Amino acid sequence: MHEIKLGDVTVTRVEEMHGPIMAPGAFFPELPADAWQEHRDLLVPDHLGADDLVHAAMQTWLLRSEGRTILVDTGVGNDKTRPSVPMWDHLDRDFLDRLATAGVRPEDVDLVVNTHLHADHVGWNTRLVDGQWVPTFPNATYLMPRADYQPRTAGDAFEDSVVPIHESGQARFWEDAYVIDANLRLEAAPGHTPGSAVIKLSSGDDRALFAGDLLHTPLQLLHPEHNSCFCEDPAAARVSRRRLLGWAADAGALVLPAHFSGHSAFEVAHRGDAFAVTEWAAFPRY
Repeated sequence: MHEIKLGDVTVTRVEEMHGPIMAPGAFFPELPADAWQEHRDLLVPDHLGADDLVHAAMQTWLLRSEGRTILVDTGVGNDKTRPSVPMWDHLDRDFLDRLATAGVRPEDVDLVVNTHLHADHVGWNTRLVDGQWVPTFPNATYLMPRADYQPRTAGDAFEDSVVPIHESGQARFWEDAYVIDANLRLEAAPGHTPGSAVIKLSSGDDRALFAGDLLHTPLQLLHPEHNSCFCEDPAAARVSRRRLLGWAADAGALVLPAHFSGHSAFEVAHRGDAFAVTEWAAFPRY
């Protein structure tokens, strides 16, 4: 089952796709090359393939909390023009069918949370209908970090996956922190982008951290000082990563990053000035 229960919240993993992304040295230019070899047992095959490329997943966390259906991040999306990332260009994936298998139709979604506004987190915000980009989830409020709501480069996700949500009146912008319900709270985690955020879950005895792009590989637990090449403010990203992984370790929280393949989520502990996986989640491996 791609579903677990955390207190009163049901968490379902809905995959868009997974596989090789890019070479380690390109993805994490500051990480020592020998670290990838030293920790192959931790990384291979789920996070580093036999092809010596970093592997990752595009996935959505589907939450059912207090009677509402909530999506955390929406992947790359279909039909999007992404010439700078050929593997994302004009996709034709069965994501909505997978969502239906989890028991959710687009009209059932009450809330969409974009942890930040990069292209691989907002793609299914919209879909192409008669040549127009329209909200995929017509009854949902879309929570977006205000700090990320700004035009970036021409042809990126802003125009096709973010602006139509604003124009439809479905966007709600927030800053610093936002209480979703009694179980879920958004918290700013700047660095990867100015508005990057995480969701903290606290329900019964369970704690969880929906970590967005706080980290992209388990190697960043052992080397939390190192960022991906996509972190826009490296210093702030380091601070956010250490702070939130420290919270997760202290709280016994399950960490659910946006892009981990394999079991996708893990529990973490302090290891000196770094961190380590203590147990992987009960999700089956991709």
